[in-house]
Amino acid sequence: MPAWLLPEQVSDQLPQEAEQLERLRRRLLDLFATYGYRLVQPPLFEHASSFSLKGVRDLEARSFTMADQLTGRLLAMRPDITLQAARIDAQLFRSNDLNRLCYAGSVLHAQAAGLLSSREPVQVGCELYGHAGIEADLEIQELALASLSTAGIESVHLDLTDRGIFLALQDSDSALSEHEALANHAMQALQTKDKPALSALAALKPETRQALIALTELYGPARGQNNVIDRARIELPRLKPIEQALDRLQAVADSALFVKHPQCALSVDLADLKGWQYHNGIMFSIYCEGFADAVVRGGRYDGLGEDFGRSRAATGFSLELRSLGMVAERHASAGSEERSVKPVAAPWLASASTQSQEFQGLQERVLQERERGRSIVFLPVSQWELYKGPRLVHAKHEATGWAIQED
Repeated sequence: MPAWLLPEQVSDQLPQEAEQLERLRRRLLDLFATYGYRLVQPPLFEHASSFSLKGVRDLEARSFTMADQLTGRLLAMRPDITLQAARIDAQLFRSNDLNRLCYAGSVLHAQAAGLLSSREPVQVGCELYGHAGIEADLEIQELALASLSTAGIESVHLDLTDRGIFLALQDSDSALSEHEALANHAMQALQTKDKPALSALAALKPETRQALIALTELYGPARGQNNVIDRARIELPRLKPIEQALDRLQAVADSALFVKHPQCALSVDLADLKGWQYHNGIMFSIYCEGFADAVVRGGRYDGLGEDFGRSRAATGFSLELRSLGMVAERHASAGSEERSVKPVAAPWLASASTQSQEFQGLQERVLQERERGRSIVFLPVSQWELYKGPRLVHAKHEATGWAIQED
């Protein structure tokens, strides 16, 4: 195997993409700061037990593991940063006040999320701890929409759901609550809206099976006549947790958030439960034209910090930066697209004395231009003379003796 060959579903970021993504990352972090979110940088790896929490098996399955040569303990490369943020909130911030954290960094997946997905996603996101009210959910959704707007993406589709409905059905049926494999199979069938697979779950109570099948049909408008929430109140079992979940969805749908963002189409899909298993309440996905998968996913994961020593109300969102960059590039208009600017070429004056006026004038002019933010590259004289772009050339009228000659 050639030494230069990369593993499957891993790729380099070449200069054009890397520079675009870095600009986008900076804009997003600056946006998060205006909402009061503080940047954290958790480590790339931790003890594997940190990603193997009660009832959360998907993180463990997607983790790269290795033995610590210092201690012999099993380590894991992080598959997700949200879990690390929850640990930081639980252990390193002991106040009960609201805590807003943000992050941007690579994660590693032993198995990619999809056929075309990278196994080294760049995860950017925000997490809000300490408030169980709907206001926190709305803030996170507003910030997610603002993130897409910052990337130049205005027309989007936000899909609401609530995993609390599935969890209520699971708690009401011992076959689901006592058999993890069956619950995972039911969840997978629900996510893919596989009605035959759901109908074949003979171990479930008839009313549970019928409710799961009904969820596959409960998608569409969040407001107006025949909206999904009203239909769900009729078709789903009258369990208190389900009623509470529908009330949460109704509160979001009726909020002023979507009046402020009229370019955002709002819908509900009660079977769209894709995401990490730690989510346990209201969830959302944001889709953009020209990209099949959700660009942003987020939602509630109350109590996740309990395994780290402190249970807290929690909600947040994350996005994959390379996917966002790809969508942003497709949505960019000719007028707003960032064009690559060629650097200014300066000659290496190999034969000139460092004390000469010519040499010192060139160095002074280069310093001035770099302080203005221009990129200056030095080239051998033979290449500088043939350079197809702006060049620093001799200019007697300039104080430094050098001026930029645009191409």
